[in-house]
Amino acid sequence: MYDALIVGGGAAGLSCALVLGSAQNKAFAQNKKIAIITHQKTSHLQTALFNNVLGLAPETTGESILEQGKTQLASLYPHVEQIDLEKVLEIEKQNEAFKILTNKTTYNTKIVVIAVGYTNLLNIKGLETFIEPHPRAAIEKDRIWLKNTDHLIEENLYVAGTLAGWRSQFAIASGSGAHVATDILTLWNGGKHVKVHDKKI
Repeated sequence: MYDALIVGGGAAGLSCALVLGSAQNKAFAQNKKIAIITHQKTSHLQTALFNNVLGLAPETTGESILEQGKTQLASLYPHVEQIDLEKVLEIEKQNEAFKILTNKTTYNTKIVVIAVGYTNLLNIKGLETFIEPHPRAAIEKDRIWLKNTDHLIEENLYVAGTLAGWRSQFAIASGSGAHVATDILTLWNGGKHVKVHDKKI
């Protein structure tokens, strides 16, 4: 049983995983089992080129960010399990947890974060009732979102990034994933607000 399972290894998913992982020394986050299904095949970062993102060198490619993000997560926070080469097919609520069925196996988790792209190709069974036209995309692009309030679809089921209704900007998607992570950490901390910062000594 995972305490949190992130579905999607793009900007929002990896940002969420990095922030959750970085809280490993907090008493409320110790011994939490965290995982991310790092499916990246359909990520819009695959073809992205960045010149307008603070902190990224001009000409940085989205493809390189995807790979570096997984490496950064593995290097700094190896306790966050990376599940590669699997695609989620179904999410089922079961009492106080969720069952996640992939093309290879089944996982159980207390919290789920959906952080995949906002195209109408989304076909994860169990999410159909939450799908609506995207509120911040051109209607002719036929984008979708999972209806939510401040990233929360229902208890312990979160959505991050463009699928949460945000515009398709790298910084926005990354921030959305970090936002969800701090909400989960706040939940684990008994409702007391949490931020995780590293500082130079």
